[in-house]
Amino acid sequence: MKTAKAKVPRKPVLKKGSQTNLKDPVGVYCRVRPLSCPDQECCVEVVNNTTVQLHTPEGYRLNRNGDYKETQYSFKQVFGTHTTQRELFEVVASPLVDDLIHGKNGLLFTYGVTGSGKTHTMTGSPGYGGLLPRCLNMIFNSIGSFQAKRYVFKSNDRNSMEIQCEVDALLERQKREAVSVPKTPSSKRQADPEFADMINVQEFCKAEEVDEDSVYGIFVSYIEIYNNYIYDLLEEVQFDPIKPKWKGSCTPMRNAESVLPQSKILREDKNHNMYVAGCTEVEVKSTEEAFEVFWRGQKKRRIANTHLNRESSRSHSVFSIKLVQAPLDADGDNVLQEKEQITISQLSLVDLAGSERTNRTKAEGSRLREAGNINQSLMTLRTCMEVLRENQTYGTNKMVPYRDSKLTHLFKNYFDGEGKVRMIVCVNPKAEDYEESLQVMRFAEVTQEVEVARPVDKVICGLTPGRRYRNLPRGGPVGDEPLVTEVSLQSFPPLPPYRLLDINDEETLPKLIETLEKRHRLRQVMTEELNKQCMTFKALLKEFDSSLSNKENYIQEKLNEKEKLISGQKSEIERLEKKNKTLEYKIEILEKTTTIYEEDKRNLQQELESQNQKLQRQFSDKRRLEARLQGMVTETSMKWQKECERRVAATQLEMQNKLWVKDEKLKQLRAIVTEPKPEKPERPSRERDQEKIIQRSVSPSPVPGDVFKTRGGGQSVQFTDIETLKQESPTGSRKRRSSTVAPAQPDGTESEWTDVETRCSVAVEMKAGSQLGPGYEHHAQPKRKKP
Repeated sequence: MKTAKAKVPRKPVLKKGSQTNLKDPVGVYCRVRPLSCPDQECCVEVVNNTTVQLHTPEGYRLNRNGDYKETQYSFKQVFGTHTTQRELFEVVASPLVDDLIHGKNGLLFTYGVTGSGKTHTMTGSPGYGGLLPRCLNMIFNSIGSFQAKRYVFKSNDRNSMEIQCEVDALLERQKREAVSVPKTPSSKRQADPEFADMINVQEFCKAEEVDEDSVYGIFVSYIEIYNNYIYDLLEEVQFDPIKPKWKGSCTPMRNAESVLPQSKILREDKNHNMYVAGCTEVEVKSTEEAFEVFWRGQKKRRIANTHLNRESSRSHSVFSIKLVQAPLDADGDNVLQEKEQITISQLSLVDLAGSERTNRTKAEGSRLREAGNINQSLMTLRTCMEVLRENQTYGTNKMVPYRDSKLTHLFKNYFDGEGKVRMIVCVNPKAEDYEESLQVMRFAEVTQEVEVARPVDKVICGLTPGRRYRNLPRGGPVGDEPLVTEVSLQSFPPLPPYRLLDINDEETLPKLIETLEKRHRLRQVMTEELNKQCMTFKALLKEFDSSLSNKENYIQEKLNEKEKLISGQKSEIERLEKKNKTLEYKIEILEKTTTIYEEDKRNLQQELESQNQKLQRQFSDKRRLEARLQGMVTETSMKWQKECERRVAATQLEMQNKLWVKDEKLKQLRAIVTEPKPEKPERPSRERDQEKIIQRSVSPSPVPGDVFKTRGGGQSVQFTDIETLKQESPTGSRKRRSSTVAPAQPDGTESEWTDVETRCSVAVEMKAGSQLGPGYEHHAQPKRKKP
């Protein structure tokens, strides 16, 4: 069996502010009710007076390692199954009642699963009075003799109180008594036998240090929150006195002929406290009267029979005890008629409806709707506690969802304002409630980490204390004491009885005269002694007066010294205050300057970031452009390289063609030069020359007939032997031919075919002309002189 601590240790939080604004955590207590049957399986164990342990019952899911999980939870105090109502009251509720009498607010509510004993803890049962009747008993035991007369305090609709004078209060009492049936005084009233055993508390409990110079008034109210609507249980609504009508699920139904109750709304007073507008507040003067009012409202509360509880509360009930306190005037006779001196404190006793699961209660219809609203309001309460804990622990400022439920909205001022908050977690140890009890424990764990402001003592007024009993008679007028002479006369022996029966009696009168003279002498002696004592006393008084005057002078001197010291300290304080103001002004200027510098720094940082971003964009653009240019350069270089290679190839081809042409010319020239000369020169004729040229050009060309050369534009040009021959223009041939002049004949004629070069040129031209066509033949004809 392994034990797991479920509670996470709280993190220390550094809190700011003075120590006057102290906070206390919510006091969470746990009460374990006994099992209804001894043979039932128990899942809750009380380890000690502050710790309980939950056991996983048989049949529930096991842990991954196969062991049962046991979880421990810590509380401020744990009350076991044998705890009495008195022990619970003395620990939990008695300090709240004491704070109520001293002008402080308090909130006490019970929380738990349905059937865990919440209503029993709050209300009690016959013979076992709960917290509510014990609180009322303690209140009236403490202030019973200091209560104001009825209707001296009068409530209004703004959650405040007004003071009426004795005459107005008397008139209102007479008016109320004339309308209603005269009632028995609250001190002599007999309790209703239906609840007499609940309020019959044997233990006497009373608050300490009650202000005797004030008067008190007690007002009670009782509301319920049903389906997130607020209803006044003390509102006078007429029901059928003989037999109420019931719904199908054992819920009392309002009489059809009566006026249905109207739901109330929440409002906020001038002190930002939430209250129920239009709620009935009844002034009570005794425990019996107050509990009778409570019991009258308890009969109207929604209670139904469910699968888990025979009398299950279907609503949250709030019983509020409002204590009004006002001081007496300076004479101690009447209430001080100043509204500002009224102190109002309130103790709210809340009996929450139990959380339940519909699969266990088998609820349907209206019961299902009620259960849903109950669970929703309890979930909102848990959410508010979690948000409050988070805000206080981590310093956050999340909005607390008080308005999501009427329950949390009503008690908003307790958690945001001042007052003590205590919660009693009621647990049923049976195994069937294990899962619900686990959720209740987790909620209690969150709640006890929430802190509320500690209430401070309120000073009512600055009047002299003890004024209530100062003017009361105590055996005579206050301050009147018998004189010393009267005391001395009373100490004289009594006069003897003398009877004067005859006018001529001479014995009785002398005896009476002698007795009176003795008494006179004794009186004179006593008067002289008294005068001496008076003189002695006067001397003592003078001496005392002189010593007192000396003491007064001494005290006055001390006071003057203290005043000088105080004035010096005040001047020093003023100087320090001025210095503090100057420093605060300088700090403010420095803060403004720092703010300006920080703003400039932020602007410069933003500008620097923008410039950096711009430079990065430019750098990226530059790199992208360089990459693009590099690609273009590479592409262009490859293109020009290919173009150069192509041109080189074309030029080489062209040069090869030219070389071939020259080789051909050389071959032809060699053939011409080496051929034998005819013996007789014949007259050249055009036909004969043409035939010779054709015969000489019979040899085939080594180059192909068609050679293509690619130009820059992608077009191809055809080169042939004709083009090659055209390059050797006829004009050039003629020039070369004309430059070589044949030697003159002896007869004076010029020889045309004697020169070898001329003959070769003519042959080439003729060959070219034969290839170009008939139009080109006339250029190849040699020029002849006319005779």
